Amino acid sequence: MVRKRDVDAPAPEAVVPELRAGLSVDDLTIPEGLDFSDYDFDLAGEPHRWADYEVGENIDHVDGVTIEEAEHMMATRLWQNTAKVHFDATNRPDGNRLIYGGHVISMARALSFNGLANAQMIVGINAGAHANPCFAGDTIRVWSEVLDKAEVSNPGVGALRMRLVAVKGPSADFPLRGEDGKYRADVLLDLDYWCLVPC
Repeated sequence: MVRKRDVDAPAPEAVVPELRAGLSVDDLTIPEGLDFSDYDFDLAGEPHRWADYEVGENIDHVDGVTIEEAEHMMATRLWQNTAKVHFDATNRPDGNRLIYGGHVISMARALSFNGLANAQMIVGINAGAHANPCFAGDTIRVWSEVLDKAEVSNPGVGALRMRLVAVKGPSADFPLRGEDGKYRADVLLDLDYWCLVPC
C-alpha cells in the first residue's frame, strides 16, 4: 500500500523470522491482583465460565453486522490509519474503498460477546491473518473455536486460547479452509488469542 519512489527498484529480500507457533499459558502476563472469585454472572448477563468451554468446541456467535462506508472511515481515522485505499475510491480499479482490517477485528471481537461475554481481557495474540478483503455492504458474522484452556494462579481466573473467525455472507458456518488448504473466499479474519475468563 506504500508507493515505491522508483517503480523499477528491486524489492528487498524477504526476511521471515522463525517464531513459535504460539504462547504457552506461562508466557502470559496476568495482571497482579486480578481476582474473579466474586465475579457477578447476573450483572454480566451471561452464565458461561471457564469450565463451560471444551477444547475443540465451536461457537456460532449468531449475530451479524453490515459494514457501511461512513462508520468504517470514521473508525479508521480514529485509529490513525491514513492509507488512501481506505478513503479514496479512485485508488482501486474496482472503485471500492477497502475496509481497514482493524475495523474488521473490532467488529469481530464485538460480535463474539454473544457466547464469550465473560472473556474479560485478551492477554496474548498468537497469530492472525486478514484472509480476504472486506468492502462496504459486506455483512460480517463470526464464530470461535476453543483451541486450549489452562488454569492460572489468580483466584477465580482461567485462560482460554481461542480462534476468532470473521466471515462475510449470510451465515457463519465453521469451515475455515477449502480442500486446497487455502482460506475460503468468505473468510475475512483468522485470529488466534488467549483471553481470561472467570472460573
